[in-house]
Amino acid sequence: MTTDVPLDTSARDRLFCDILNRELVCALGCTEPIAVAYAAALARETLGAEPERMQVGCSGNIIKNVKSVTVPNSGGMRGIEAAAILGAVGGDPTSSLEVLESVGEDDLARCRELLQTPGMCEVTLEQGVPNLYIKVVAEADGHTAEVVIANHHTNVVLRALDGEELQGSHAAVQGCMDAKTSAHEQDELLSLDAIMDFARTGDISAAREALERQISLNSAISDEGLMQPWGAQVGKTLLASRGEDVACRARARAAAGSDARMNGCSMPVVIVCGSGNQGITACMPVVEYARKFGVPHEGLLRALALSDLVAVHVKSYIGALSAFCGVVCAACGAGAAITWMAGGTAEQVGATVVNTLANVGGIVCDGAKSSCAAKISAAVDAAILGHDMAMVGRSFHAGEGLVQQTVEETIASMGYVGRVGMQPTDVEILNIMIGKTRV
Repeated sequence: MTTDVPLDTSARDRLFCDILNRELVCALGCTEPIAVAYAAALARETLGAEPERMQVGCSGNIIKNVKSVTVPNSGGMRGIEAAAILGAVGGDPTSSLEVLESVGEDDLARCRELLQTPGMCEVTLEQGVPNLYIKVVAEADGHTAEVVIANHHTNVVLRALDGEELQGSHAAVQGCMDAKTSAHEQDELLSLDAIMDFARTGDISAAREALERQISLNSAISDEGLMQPWGAQVGKTLLASRGEDVACRARARAAAGSDARMNGCSMPVVIVCGSGNQGITACMPVVEYARKFGVPHEGLLRALALSDLVAVHVKSYIGALSAFCGVVCAACGAGAAITWMAGGTAEQVGATVVNTLANVGGIVCDGAKSSCAAKISAAVDAAILGHDMAMVGRSFHAGEGLVQQTVEETIASMGYVGRVGMQPTDVEILNIMIGKTRV
């Protein structure tokens, strides 16, 4: 998706930095349970009292991504009920996606107590809503608060008390239902050529702090995943097998961050495309290859900006949540940045993206859980293979599967499959996960 009206360089730089600052925000744990906790914390704040009852309506993709992942700072609790009640009991709504950072032992004890209270929290599957949709209705002292989040993890489209709209509107909620596209309008100005030009000569100063934070926080949780036995220990397994190989280290560093965050680590991460796993995947392979290539810090920041923006560009065709595993989009970004740091041409950078999509574009998302780390490893491995092929002039060609004549057409075709073609797949994955379909 490109615009017919070119931006001048300074306007483009401001826009791309705005996109980076919008995307590169801190989150504590998996973003779906955190978004549920955030909505519940807002409902509690709106009521001015601890809810006596809550109804939490979620899209299938939210249910899918919360079902098997540990709620951060919860002492090992899982599920939408735990996320919602903990958010309502001890969450700080001013902290956004770090809403559970300040919860204490008293909050955990109260949450466990309320989880055992019949009728305290009812969860329902909402039909005909955006892929990312959370509605919390909370009652206390004869009053009712309603909070709706849609399309993006912190996008509050309605906050009301006893029917009075305090933020957003009921019309905005209906507008989300009627929307026919899930892509950000401003992301339509992104193209691989424009991103590479920005990385090469653009003014990145307005996004420098966000990029520095991404390197710092995501490196820290990656280190944690390599040092401690989190989850299935995919990162530790990789590093123990071939740690002297930069390709293996790149996979291990990315996977290790997911090992930790999918299994309840309370360390924050910097997300991209609404996902901590994608934020880690877009970052850690770039850090490892920058070290191998001897790239100075300024070059690393520019390569990381390229990686993040490519991830956003690819993901914008698909939308917030789908059956298409989003780490593939982030791996496209990482692979593009690796080729760019290696001195690859624009054609080679594009070939890296095409090669990656042609390889692992079919990885399905069956919820947030420990195996996400393994999918990250597979996606990064495909990106590195795509880079290696591109650097010696090899790539997959138009007409081979979903590969089209240009990289932009290939990104669009894969995005269409993820957004439209995989909708029935998404439904069946959810049906199997919740036991509605027996296989």
